[in-house]
Amino acid sequence: MISSHVRSVNIGPGVPSPHTSAPTTGIDKRPVDQVEVRDPGPKHGGLGSGCAGDTIGDQRHHGGRTQAVYAYAREDLDWWQEQLGRPLRDGAFGENLTTVGVDCTTARIGEVWRVGTAVLRVEVPRIPCRTFAGHMGIPGWVRRFTEVGRTGAYLSVVTPGTIRAGDRVTIERPEHDITLLLNFRGATGDREAAERVLDARVLAPDEHDWLADRVGRR
Repeated sequence: MISSHVRSVNIGPGVPSPHTSAPTTGIDKRPVDQVEVRDPGPKHGGLGSGCAGDTIGDQRHHGGRTQAVYAYAREDLDWWQEQLGRPLRDGAFGENLTTVGVDCTTARIGEVWRVGTAVLRVEVPRIPCRTFAGHMGIPGWVRRFTEVGRTGAYLSVVTPGTIRAGDRVTIERPEHDITLLLNFRGATGDREAAERVLDARVLAPDEHDWLADRVGRR
């Protein structure tokens, strides 16, 4: 049995962004020995990333408390490698944590992950954007990523701390069955899925309001 752990921790110092109006992007992340995580505060006016040394170029749409840390499973990167016919290193999808033995797509909203000396909470799935598409350089990437639905997990920082490559991930799951994938489907056009997520009242207030606006339910 493969233990659940962090294979790699990754940060992206800001570089010029050729794909959007944001001046910089930190999507091209590279492995480091360890990262300090903390609550970055609100999306607008906060620190951006929850990982010290990491860059969020477009803080209108990314970063903030409920998107402080992004985790993606090495197993999903391996699957994409086969589909795309090209290697994908750890950090290739802009993730801060590349995990092994952790389900980063059907994780339940509100799951608590204890990693290193930090405590993280599963919040929302990744919605693909132009920066991600430009970084990948694959025509139709947003549509393709959306159809597949291997979203990865955005996490908030409940307790700040240090995360290192090799740290074990201990997961505490809530009783409900509202997953990141269900939330993702709701956010990308499935009205029934969105209604289930909204009715469950499991999202953080800002994310709940965003999804409600997305489907015209306020």
